[in-house]
Amino acid sequence: MLAATEALRIGYGGITQVAAACGLSRVTITKGIRELSETPLPPERIRRLGAGRPILEEEDPEVLNLLDGLVEPLSRGDPESPLRWTCKSTRVLAEELARKKHRISHTKVAQLLHSMDFSLQANRKTEEGKDHVDRDRQFLHINREVGKAMRKGEPVISVDTKKKELIGNFRNPGREWRRKGDPRKVKGHDFPGPEVPRAYPYGIYDLRRNSGFVNVGTDHDTAAFAVASIRGWWKAEGKKLYRKTHRILITADGGGSNGYRLKLWKLELQRLADETGLAIGVCHFPPGTSKWNKVEHRLFSFISSNWRGQPLEDYETVVKLISRTKTAQGLKVTCRLDRRKYKTGRKVTKEEMASIQLIRSKFHGEWNYEITPKIGL
Repeated sequence: MLAATEALRIGYGGITQVAAACGLSRVTITKGIRELSETPLPPERIRRLGAGRPILEEEDPEVLNLLDGLVEPLSRGDPESPLRWTCKSTRVLAEELARKKHRISHTKVAQLLHSMDFSLQANRKTEEGKDHVDRDRQFLHINREVGKAMRKGEPVISVDTKKKELIGNFRNPGREWRRKGDPRKVKGHDFPGPEVPRAYPYGIYDLRRNSGFVNVGTDHDTAAFAVASIRGWWKAEGKKLYRKTHRILITADGGGSNGYRLKLWKLELQRLADETGLAIGVCHFPPGTSKWNKVEHRLFSFISSNWRGQPLEDYETVVKLISRTKTAQGLKVTCRLDRRKYKTGRKVTKEEMASIQLIRSKFHGEWNYEITPKIGL
């Protein structure tokens, strides 16, 4: 249109002169002159209404349903579709649509997926397995017991074992800031034999103080190791912070080294009660609900964030990274290394079980109980 304006200004022979000067064809300049004589377009448009290529959804209305079926073959498409077992990238989807006689670019596939409320998403851990019938009632019971203990000034600790970690130059998930093109180089395979050392971080989270204590074991994650970790917390921190208390409340998972079915767990707690003179109350979370335990998201999650992307090359690295974990809300963590040996397969006799002073709660006594110290010891 600019060239047409200049051609009109020149007058006779203007189209030829402008075409020679700017390289546009005489036909294009003539079209521009014709458009100048027509009604101007609205400010928001660059073409006449109806001009330009029609959008793909109008030209090929079936493509949206086909794409929907390819992305979710089980619910909307063909359950036998080979894409059910394929990484469904935009290029693969575009190729599959082309095989079905619907030509489309991978860029347009991405645009259509966004318009259909699809997005790239990772897996989310939400399914807990079969819920126990008293799941919610147990949560309420734990909440009441914790609140009661907090009001009395008694220590309330959440305990669990963090995922065991390989010691060595192995990949640790996550990313850290480094100069471009200079990533840490780690081993290409994470299939170590039994000779590779492991770390077993057992965490104790103090709900009242917002503080963590982690005992890093080097042998096995047993009930004896779990109670030894609690004993270590009490000797190092607990008895100084709670001088006047006569009871500890522990919230723990239903399984693992502190599971409610483990006889050795209860026997070791009896020994701890006898040593300290403290009554030890225990509330277990229902099966399949371990992620609700406070130690998971108040302590372990921040430890994992603190050492992300860093290979745990030796035990000293593990201890230092854990002990330097802090949060803006004031979390502080103490960590120590435990090189003691913990025998597996320890059997608890009937006589030992009979010696445990176990008081079961009226509500799910297998999950909620108290172990009292033996008088005179």
